[in-house]
Amino acid sequence: MTEKQRLKELAQLFLKLGIIGFGGPAAHIAMMQNEVVFKRKWLDEQHFLDLLGATHLIPGPNSTELAIHIGHERAGVKGLVVAGLCFILPAVFITGFFAWLYKEYGQFPEIQPFLYGIKPAIIAIILGAIFPLAKKSFKTISLGIIGVIVLVLSLLHFNEIALLFGAGFLSLFWFSIQNNKSVQRNWIPIGILSVPKTILMTSNWNLFLIFLKIGSILYGSGYVLFAFLDAELVSKGLLSRTELIDAIAVGQFTPGPVFSSVTFVGYQINGFSGAAVSTLAIFLPSFVIVALLNPLVKKLRNSKSFSVFLDAVNVASVAIIISICIQMGAETITDWRTIVIAIVGIIIAFSFRKINSAFIVVGGAFLGYVLTLV
Repeated sequence: MTEKQRLKELAQLFLKLGIIGFGGPAAHIAMMQNEVVFKRKWLDEQHFLDLLGATHLIPGPNSTELAIHIGHERAGVKGLVVAGLCFILPAVFITGFFAWLYKEYGQFPEIQPFLYGIKPAIIAIILGAIFPLAKKSFKTISLGIIGVIVLVLSLLHFNEIALLFGAGFLSLFWFSIQNNKSVQRNWIPIGILSVPKTILMTSNWNLFLIFLKIGSILYGSGYVLFAFLDAELVSKGLLSRTELIDAIAVGQFTPGPVFSSVTFVGYQINGFSGAAVSTLAIFLPSFVIVALLNPLVKKLRNSKSFSVFLDAVNVASVAIIISICIQMGAETITDWRTIVIAIVGIIIAFSFRKINSAFIVVGGAFLGYVLTLV
């Protein structure tokens, strides 16, 4: 297959995922795993898990970075750019439209009946995809124990990054005791950009610096992003808290990466140019960091100590996704209608492994709309 054909395949896949990717990072990861491991067989499960673990160890949006990793694996640097842009841009354009609508009219169209059905359908997709990943990652009893510990602590709202690194170092410690020797620690330094906290102007350059810093140092979920936005923009009077809350809402009901909320924020502050600059800055570090890290993943897997560390991080990643799924279920599956949608979605996801996730998403939206009329 030629490079042009590979790039075309990547563009088609990640444009689709960018358009139908409702439900946040856990759902995006599930969809990617279904597409590139089971349906297209571009990666085996172990390498997919390694790439997923690597994205959790670096700052930035996990699902976007996983898309960029997959693009690099499939078609090198050009694939990295194509996959990343095709996954990000649908969400950016959709969010940009809502940002314009909000600025002009101060309101959004009514979409709640469709979201009502999409959310439990997304949980079904995540469960269907995470099951084979869990079977692959829980290789030993010790990894199983680490996974259970991480799951419990995640449900108790412990910091995700502390859990991921803690799982890795606990596994290394366990390995060193079993082998009665010290384990060499490998560190990958990550530079942290600092931006003066006295910025009061709202020029596009200042917006670029603010969001470049956030994209370079932010770990965790989209909710962590909103905490940064509150500290960097709301507290300095550059954005109202109402606008921030509405930006959160946009991030939840649009497909693709939650970081596209930054497009909404940038538009509210400086119009189209502010949206473009803010979006470029928040995602740029992910492309750079993944481009530097991707060639190292396979080499590091060959290191015994890092392999032990990475296996534990993979288990922790799966446990955290399960935790997110449980929490989403508690918030979403609240009555007989959502129970029905979730059960139907789970049956389809587990019975028809190769079914396109879009059908489950669209089916959930339609069923949710119909059931709200009952």
